[in-house]
Amino acid sequence: MGKTADKKSGAGAKPGVDGEFIAGGKSKADGATIACVYALAMTVIPAALVIKGLPMALAPGVAIGLVMGVLWFCAQMVTTLGVAKGRNAARTALFLFTTSQLATYGYATYGYLPADELAAADRTLITVMAVVAVGIAVIDGVRGLDRIDKLLKTMVVGATFMAFVGILQFQFALDLTEYLVLPGLRPNGTMSYVLERSNFRRPAGTSGHPIEFGVVCAMTVPIALHYALRGVDFGGQKKRWWLCLAILAVASMQSLSRSAILGLAIAAIFIVPAMAPKRRVRALWGILGFVVAMRVMVPGLVGTLLSLFTSISVDPSAESRRRAVERAGKEIPEHLLLGRGLGTYLPEKYGWLDNQYLGTLVQNGAIGLALLIFIYLAGMYCAFRARLASKDPRIRDLGVTLAACIAVPGISSATFDLIGFAVATGYTFLLIGAAGALWRTVQEQPGGIPRLLPTTAQRPRRLQRRQHRGSSSARSGKASDGSGKPGERAGSATDARRSTRSSSTAQ
Repeated sequence: MGKTADKKSGAGAKPGVDGEFIAGGKSKADGATIACVYALAMTVIPAALVIKGLPMALAPGVAIGLVMGVLWFCAQMVTTLGVAKGRNAARTALFLFTTSQLATYGYATYGYLPADELAAADRTLITVMAVVAVGIAVIDGVRGLDRIDKLLKTMVVGATFMAFVGILQFQFALDLTEYLVLPGLRPNGTMSYVLERSNFRRPAGTSGHPIEFGVVCAMTVPIALHYALRGVDFGGQKKRWWLCLAILAVASMQSLSRSAILGLAIAAIFIVPAMAPKRRVRALWGILGFVVAMRVMVPGLVGTLLSLFTSISVDPSAESRRRAVERAGKEIPEHLLLGRGLGTYLPEKYGWLDNQYLGTLVQNGAIGLALLIFIYLAGMYCAFRARLASKDPRIRDLGVTLAACIAVPGISSATFDLIGFAVATGYTFLLIGAAGALWRTVQEQPGGIPRLLPTTAQRPRRLQRRQHRGSSSARSGKASDGSGKPGERAGSATDARRSTRSSSTAQ
């Protein structure tokens, strides 16, 4: 998975100064290469296409994820392929989540399940194992800052292609997904997911639903902005990333999705405060200018988006979500810890929940819900820990960028069922894997990792004064004893006074 060493040397690759791997020759296919193929497969191939000839509807992206899991397992058996080993916060979170999923599946299938629910449980388990394998393979197999950049840039390119297809659907009712049917694939249901809302077309691009489309665009906006600003600060390509940023931002608005707008706001809350003061002001003006431009270019779009939040009390989708809480309340007490079984709560049979946290609580129980939240927190921890521990401005900016990207699906999971959509789920686990890989890269940097706690020189003055008093009293104690063994002198003087006092009393 992470092999970048020359075949003649036969040794594993070692990280260089900036995290890139030096192998004495050109870098070969590694974990980042396969992860890039996965990212493109999730966004370029329409989500409605599955592999022909299989008894189960298996998308190409899911198949690649399973292959990545097998390759990761084989690479862990040897030490010559440059694959990382050892603990990592994101890696541990993914392992614990996998354990809970298997426990829930065993608990659900131990008894009787209807045929449709059993088939859904099998399909969901395979899908979840595939995305978890993707995350773990990225954490261990993507080594070095340059390979992380390669993966993230590919994710931006793939999401931009999906966004471009969606813009054509919104503006011209032109659906390119009809022409993207590759050999060996077949449609699994309808190929077009262009819906209507307030006299506007709601595009889905190559994804499965407009909500998923908007969330994926929103979670990749920070990455496009990161590489555009890196080109400004450090030179290199920047125009292409500004173009990608514009396409992704426009597509997020055109999805007409509350989840997408909420995701953009979350990303801005993370990224804008981390900017330099002058750039922060320019960013706020840029956001305002973008909203004005969208209002002029697409009349009625901004007003429609605002009405999604102002009229939420009478919105049919919001009312459906409120009823979903009532339906879930009847299911949760019956299977509190492990849930009723992943994938067994069929929306067509029991009603839509449109809330991943609520759906996880119903299907995976309180344990599964806690570990799902832990995955998001572990990914954000790795991103922020890399930012705090590194002095490289590129890594520091990338750390807050990845944290913002992970926060988008983390918060948006409360507004739609994330794991029910393959593209959004795949990109989420790719981002968590990239955060874990970034933390590994920082850990391998020369000089080691600085401590999280400040050094003595950086501690508050009150603590320094307290320590100074303690050291002064210790020195004064030594000086009063008159030797290097203060305990002996002090003890002997006390004994002498006691003996004198006792002798006078006896007289």
